[in-house]
Amino acid sequence: MSAAARGLYHPRVSYDRWATFDCYGTLVDWDAGIRSAVESVAPGHGQELLARYHGLEPRVQAEPGVFKRYREIMRETLSRAAAEAEVPLMPGDEDILGRTLPDWPIFPDVVPALEGLRHAGWKLAVLSNVDNDLIAGTLRHIPVQIDLVITAEDVRSYKPHPGHLLRFRELTGATADRWVHVAASMFHDIVPASELGVRGVYVARTREKEHCRVAEAVLPNLVALPAVLDSIVSPVD
Repeated sequence: MSAAARGLYHPRVSYDRWATFDCYGTLVDWDAGIRSAVESVAPGHGQELLARYHGLEPRVQAEPGVFKRYREIMRETLSRAAAEAEVPLMPGDEDILGRTLPDWPIFPDVVPALEGLRHAGWKLAVLSNVDNDLIAGTLRHIPVQIDLVITAEDVRSYKPHPGHLLRFRELTGATADRWVHVAASMFHDIVPASELGVRGVYVARTREKEHCRVAEAVLPNLVALPAVLDSIVSPVD
């Protein structure tokens, strides 16, 4: 991964258009990844533990104290979900999410959409609630140049805390009129971006769609994203 992609991007005076992305749930099928991983260690309980995981993880991330890497967050959250559901796990099984996350499936619309954005001159960044090694594994499956990656490990906080967005703005000098944030979570991404004046595109991939209060646009997937982003921020002639 290049120095720029690892968070060392040095901004220059330009009119770059930036599209920033959440990764897991937006580019990567987070639900399918968790469900499949859990099924491999607790057959028949994938969907049940996924539902509990959704509710528990934000609470684990928000607990006070020393910052925990995402592998630890996943281990603790899955352990609590299994305990709540009275699903026994063998020793070591609580680490299954960290072991498998780099190979969770990429949504099929992702690569064409990102290629379309690059062709249109957009710069691309990923702002993710994971560890550096985990995102590096995932990005090996996305054969499109990513200009900048910022992780929870980098900023020592988890979204919806605005640390990722603030670090991105600091590193790139991007202004709100040339920047759009794309994500599948209102809570973690779209609302915090809007509070900084950054326009968001909400990708409503799941049936349990969140109430859209502040998104500039709502899409079911990324198929139309290049055209939508061009309509929000036009290129400079």
